[in-house]
Amino acid sequence: MKVLKLVSKNAMRRKLRTFLTILGLALAVMAFGLIRTFIYAWYAGAREASPDRIVTRHSASIMFELPLAYKERILQIDGVKNVTFANWFGGYYVDPKNFFAQFALETSTWFEVYPEFLVEPDQMETFNAERNAVIVGRGLADRFGWKIGDAITMIGTIYSGDWDFVIRGIYTGKREDTDETLFFFHYEYLDEWIQKEWPGYGSMVGWYAIKIDDPNRATEISAAIDKRFDNSAAETKTETEKEFQMSFIQMASAIIIGLKIISYLIIGVMLLVMVNTMVMTARERISENAFMRTLGFRGYHLVGLILGESLFIGVLGGILGMILLTLVSKVVAVALSVYFPGFQADFLTYMMCIIGAFIVSLVASIFPIQRALRIKIVDGLRVVD
Repeated sequence: MKVLKLVSKNAMRRKLRTFLTILGLALAVMAFGLIRTFIYAWYAGAREASPDRIVTRHSASIMFELPLAYKERILQIDGVKNVTFANWFGGYYVDPKNFFAQFALETSTWFEVYPEFLVEPDQMETFNAERNAVIVGRGLADRFGWKIGDAITMIGTIYSGDWDFVIRGIYTGKREDTDETLFFFHYEYLDEWIQKEWPGYGSMVGWYAIKIDDPNRATEISAAIDKRFDNSAAETKTETEKEFQMSFIQMASAIIIGLKIISYLIIGVMLLVMVNTMVMTARERISENAFMRTLGFRGYHLVGLILGESLFIGVLGGILGMILLTLVSKVVAVALSVYFPGFQADFLTYMMCIIGAFIVSLVASIFPIQRALRIKIVDGLRVVD
């Protein structure tokens, strides 16, 4: 206890400098944590992917559609338990900045293939009975203040015009990281419009989501599906849901790599802040360390005091940084709820923050320790603070 008291008193000799160092470290730790949380949230879709779901899309690109008739042929393949499909709608509510994902889907099977979307039975019954009914996520409903029975109008971009909907259900996520910002409506409502406005282009879907009986057979079943549609007008590419999600993430791989580099640079900033403080401390205590050695203090005593002071400052900065990260991430989570509904710092991020602060503290103490041990006692006593 006496050693800890001495270490803390040494660290607080220059209160302003110590405070600014701790604050600088805390801000760096917070920035590092936010960037790592952003990267973690970016991969949320891939983490949520179910191992017993695979996705079939057009082999050329997700931008091309597949015939609705493929569904029955996919159901005939061994290992396939259920098939559903969806189309990206692309529209906005009131203002173009009000972005959120909207899907026209096969309502009779979608919520069987995706059981993580929880809807009350009475709401589902009403939704299925009405052609222009929608089900929205709890997060999306809270964002716009929507409630059951509200009539809303979406402005189409891909499918132009005003689209009238009535909210008949609000789903919640089965898991904490389930996306609750989605907008689901009947595929038939969209397909009727397409057949009327774009004759000859109806009965096409964006992709198929397929429930399989054994996740270990995902590769085998995927190959069987793609083989069935070889040399057809619309060849397919089937992959696991995780691979499907990763294909979107990889479109922004340069951004992710850039963020990772920035996070490592922040570690470097933390190190520079700590080294600067410890070097100034070492310079001020040359004569003091020499005097302690004349009194019989061993080298390991000096190592313990210098290392302890560096860890004291570094760990305090790390703890304060994690507190700031918790507070700021909640604000950022609200601002980015539409794009990253699962934005929250996880346990691993906090561990990386505190371990990073700990390692920086260790490295920053190396030079002061070397200087304290190498300088001759006589030379040290000659130095005047």
